[in-house]
Amino acid sequence: MSPAITPENAPEHCPGTESEQAGKASACEGCPNQNACATAPQGPDPDLPLINDRMGTVKHKILVLSGKGGVGKSSFTTQLSFALSHDEETQVGVMDIDICGPSIPRMFGLDGEQIHSSNSGWSPVYVTDNLGVMSIGFILQDADDAIIWRGPKKNGLIKQFLKDVDWGDLDFLVVDTPPGTSDEHLSVVQYLKETGITGAILITTPQEVALQDVRKEIDFCRKVKIPIIGVVENMAGFVCPNCQGESVIFAPTTGGAKKMAEDTNVRFLGSIPLDPRIGKSCDQGLSFLEEYPDSPATAAYQNIIAEIKKVLPQ
Repeated sequence: MSPAITPENAPEHCPGTESEQAGKASACEGCPNQNACATAPQGPDPDLPLINDRMGTVKHKILVLSGKGGVGKSSFTTQLSFALSHDEETQVGVMDIDICGPSIPRMFGLDGEQIHSSNSGWSPVYVTDNLGVMSIGFILQDADDAIIWRGPKKNGLIKQFLKDVDWGDLDFLVVDTPPGTSDEHLSVVQYLKETGITGAILITTPQEVALQDVRKEIDFCRKVKIPIIGVVENMAGFVCPNCQGESVIFAPTTGGAKKMAEDTNVRFLGSIPLDPRIGKSCDQGLSFLEEYPDSPATAAYQNIIAEIKKVLPQ
């Protein structure tokens, strides 16, 4: 099996994540990825043609990734999607595969919404006519219910989101992911392999404790052949909403995301300063960029989104 689909820290004779022996071969003993590989989908999958059919009408599939939790992946996913959908001619979908911590419904103001089915499949929950969202949060009876699932059940739900949701013709499908490089990541890469992933946007904060995990995510992307659109440095300083003065909160002790991007030969898309109104907007399900157009953080978002659009294939 090609090393391109060999997970991080795999042993020398790793059979590969798509092999029927993944997680079961003698070479897998002691590998930290053994359980993830053993529970990930393997071999020919009869649902792949259905996934390929659904995803064939999606122009750009963008993963929002980070090895670290709490760096702002979901808030970036939300504000990026709001911005992309500002053009009413652009069709945008958001797929939340953070199964155990689905915050996307709240950030889009969709708390309490439910999934509806039709003859063509599950219908996304729409924020606007051209912005649809799918999340496990729409399935839970109580938003406070814990999701205590092992890999196979997570994989099954991700597959349903891809094959059973009537996404229609989309210009962008933005996928919000949990931290790490585990079940959910392996599954979405495997399911989208044939129709292709446009690329991944990696989110980090300036301090080394976050950067060290993002370096692992960069390695993951390269091993499974996901193109890297670039790195975004989130929470890069605090901007006072009143005086617009900026203070450093998370010190970039090793040079921050820009230095990491240079060292790893990855495009640096830009830095977004902390603005407490970003959190407020996410809690209220609003577009921060529309609510606070004069914030330095809004200008940073707009510059980063412009950089992302430059990179995307036409």
